[in-house]
Amino acid sequence: MTLGIDDFLWRALFAGVGVALIAGPLGVFVVWRRMAYFGDTLAHSALLGVALGFLLGISPNIGVAVVAVAVALLLLALQHRHWLATDTLLGILAHGALSIGLVAMAFLTEVRIDLMAYLFGDILSVGFTDLIAIWAGGMVVLGALVGLWRPLLAVTVHEELARVEGVPVARVRLVFLLLIAVVIAVAMKVVGVLLITAMMIIPAASARRLSRTPEQMAVIAALFGIGAVVLGLAGSWHWDTPTGPSVVVGAIVLFAFQGLFPVRR
Repeated sequence: MTLGIDDFLWRALFAGVGVALIAGPLGVFVVWRRMAYFGDTLAHSALLGVALGFLLGISPNIGVAVVAVAVALLLLALQHRHWLATDTLLGILAHGALSIGLVAMAFLTEVRIDLMAYLFGDILSVGFTDLIAIWAGGMVVLGALVGLWRPLLAVTVHEELARVEGVPVARVRLVFLLLIAVVIAVAMKVVGVLLITAMMIIPAASARRLSRTPEQMAVIAALFGIGAVVLGLAGSWHWDTPTGPSVVVGAIVLFAFQGLFPVRR
């Protein structure tokens, strides 16, 4: 194996670990709050953010973060109006944003875009600059999540009681949505916009049966995510399969494997 091959494999591994360290802990709240479909909606809007980034001449990651935040704020505003059920709104926004993004990319005739890489990730092409962005964004998200942990946990357990105790529920919910948007922008290169939510919910679901405390679940979810990255990279290298989907398959394998262990109370 040449040095060049070693280099891109190590970069892919470090990128995947960086995403797993933030997607796992954040995913426990996505699972607890039953927000998997909401995460899908933000992830699907990422493609529109990519197109916006190219149109404005800015980083696609910045475009993704901006559009994801805009979609999250739009959803919150529509929810307060009680116009449609939340799942209906999520379906409209998810598929609408994805379709608009695909149409917008068709008009970018002067830019060469690898659509499959954005949809399913291209972890093997991660460069040093991508690594810096992933780990820097990850540290910001982890730091914010640590600071938000207790109020977010209180809102998740009992929202009305948290409000009575003085927790700024609306602000906590907004910051949580912003963190999801950042994770989507960071993880897009690794698993793609269609599979980002899987890296948040599958490791968290795997850790749920093996955890006794919320903090323990967050740590175990991150470890399951790292394990999925290792399995996915190894499987992709050995069988020449798409790497992003292989990572998600690795997460599913670990989810099935943890079912062999007894539930911890």
